[in-house]
Amino acid sequence: MPCSDYDPASLPDLLPLYYRRLFPFSQYYRWLSYGGVQKNYFQNREFSFTLKDDIYVRYQSFSTQSELEKEMQKMNPYKIDIGAIYSHRPNQHNTVKSGTFQALEKELVFDIDMTDYDDVRSCCSAADICLRCWTLMTIAIRILDRALRDDFGFQHLLWVYSGRRGVHCWVCDEAARKLSSAARSAVAEYLSLVKGGEETVKKVVLTDPIHPFIKESLAVVEKYFPQYALKDQDILGRKESVDKVLALVPEDILFTGYKIPESRWEHFLLSQGTTKKGQHFEKEIMLQYCYPRLDVNVSKGVNHLLKSPFSVHPKTGRISVPIDLKELETFDPFAVPTISLICEELDRPKPGEEQSEDTNKNEDEKDAAEKRKVRDYKRTSLAKYIKHFDQFLDTMARSWKGELLKKSEFSYCGCM
Repeated sequence: MPCSDYDPASLPDLLPLYYRRLFPFSQYYRWLSYGGVQKNYFQNREFSFTLKDDIYVRYQSFSTQSELEKEMQKMNPYKIDIGAIYSHRPNQHNTVKSGTFQALEKELVFDIDMTDYDDVRSCCSAADICLRCWTLMTIAIRILDRALRDDFGFQHLLWVYSGRRGVHCWVCDEAARKLSSAARSAVAEYLSLVKGGEETVKKVVLTDPIHPFIKESLAVVEKYFPQYALKDQDILGRKESVDKVLALVPEDILFTGYKIPESRWEHFLLSQGTTKKGQHFEKEIMLQYCYPRLDVNVSKGVNHLLKSPFSVHPKTGRISVPIDLKELETFDPFAVPTISLICEELDRPKPGEEQSEDTNKNEDEKDAAEKRKVRDYKRTSLAKYIKHFDQFLDTMARSWKGELLKKSEFSYCGCM
């Protein structure tokens, strides 16, 4: 729809409406307060705001949901970042004795950015993406989600589209939030296979025995590799692409006589039967071209800030929305609503809406305002993403209640 096209110049006009009527403050507060089990958990959380003209404001903190709402509606940030839970309130960090202001906890987070794959995608580069290379994000989510759940035992993983060219993962389990920097680094290193910078040609090297985690990851990659790498990226089609692949294998492997990429790959796989034990060239190629590329520095620092869910990307206008893994295969980053679209959707009247407004006149004003806000986002394309966020929070709440029940039963037994 042409009327929904996003114009960055319109952002200052759209943000006040978004924060006043559409931002899911209630769910947001519910998430970051984690059931209020731990005192001052929300109050000691750092937020940072990027304002118009790239003015960056750190160490923001809020006592209540209402206080957060008022400040965000006053400042209308272009971008919101979430940081750690500190030993003291971040907005008072200048009044605390030097050395005592410490980052204590934060979700274990992962940041996967499409620009880190520029050496293995031919369709796009830099900040540009398309549906062909978006498959890399699908593969990354599949591999990391399985590993974090099965290998580490985490349960509460929130996957979020960044709004432009990547995805973020927030591991919200209590055990994950309490991890030290060393432990976070260990998890990130365990999950990292692609090593080396631009100068490194061969970025994946496998040795025997192949770790079960790598075998599980390969099973995911093998599902997508023929369509993504051989067809969409045509890695064995153009000479330049073929030369890149040949640089990863011994010199005696050639593709002469085979013109179709799939035939070249089959020939290559057959030739693997003659390689020495401990050589896994075809697996290394698949992993180098498809395995998730993590920014380890984002994951290992407790005090590292990460872009918040439901923040707006200033360049694309797209909302940073949670991803429902049940619909991962059909997730389309270009179908994610822009702030201009959802604000436009607010102006579309619904049948019977005027009558509904009349019946609400006698309601308590605050209650009516809250109901109106709920009704507002449900009128827009943002509704299904907030619904998924609600479901995530409900699952996490059941887990908290279960843990509290166990603790109370334990305490009761201890008193007997």
